[in-house]
Amino acid sequence: MSKIAKNIAHLRKLRKFTQEQFSDEIGIKKSRLGAYEESRSSPPIEMLIKLADYFNLPIDILVRRDLTLSQDIPFIEVGAQRVLFPIAVDESNQDLIEVVGIKASAGYTEGYGDPEFIEELPKMKLPFMPSGKFRAFPIKGDSMLPLREGAFVVGRFVEGTQQIVAGNTYILVTLSDGIVYKRVYKEGEELVLHSDNSFYRPYTISVTDVVEVWEFTCSINTKEFEQETIENRAILQAIKELKEDVLLLKRSSSEG
Repeated sequence: MSKIAKNIAHLRKLRKFTQEQFSDEIGIKKSRLGAYEESRSSPPIEMLIKLADYFNLPIDILVRRDLTLSQDIPFIEVGAQRVLFPIAVDESNQDLIEVVGIKASAGYTEGYGDPEFIEELPKMKLPFMPSGKFRAFPIKGDSMLPLREGAFVVGRFVEGTQQIVAGNTYILVTLSDGIVYKRVYKEGEELVLHSDNSFYRPYTISVTDVVEVWEFTCSINTKEFEQETIENRAILQAIKELKEDVLLLKRSSSEG
């Protein structure tokens, strides 16, 4: 049996689908799915793309790696990267969000690769989420206003720092600073982390310090915003815009 055949069957069973259920899910006949799983037929590239997107896995891994060897761990190693399986689902086969609480966050950098640690995390679901592997992390401090202590940021797992889009916000799991939520910019082999609260200065870390990257998807506030917080946010934004105007005037005067 080919690796792709074993992988399709393995991933289907992880999702607790019968062949009939999964063939309906991906829009093909049961006989066609059976042919793929029994190596009687090879999926065309369009089907490989559909399967890879559905399971949130790179096509290369789907085709080349024997995923059945990783059934006892929540991820597989691909070079220096870790690819997580999106297999936490409820009875309706909806993706679940694993919640890293305040206490769990303290030991996350040591436990993120431990299946038992991940399995014990509380889980929740949100009906509007796209497909993918999601995890919720707690916010600490006030560096990313208007989010503040007690809020949670839900992130979608991405395969590494090469997937980072400059200026977007990410939860980074780092060896030196633990879990941080920042606006991220790439400069070669370094990442520049910016806080949305301009009172905190940007700082730089090496990409080798990052063990997981979670792209911002949504936030959950557990407390009502205070008027003072909202007003402070407006003041900070005004100061930021004023600084930008001053810099623009300086450039204009120097060019003149």
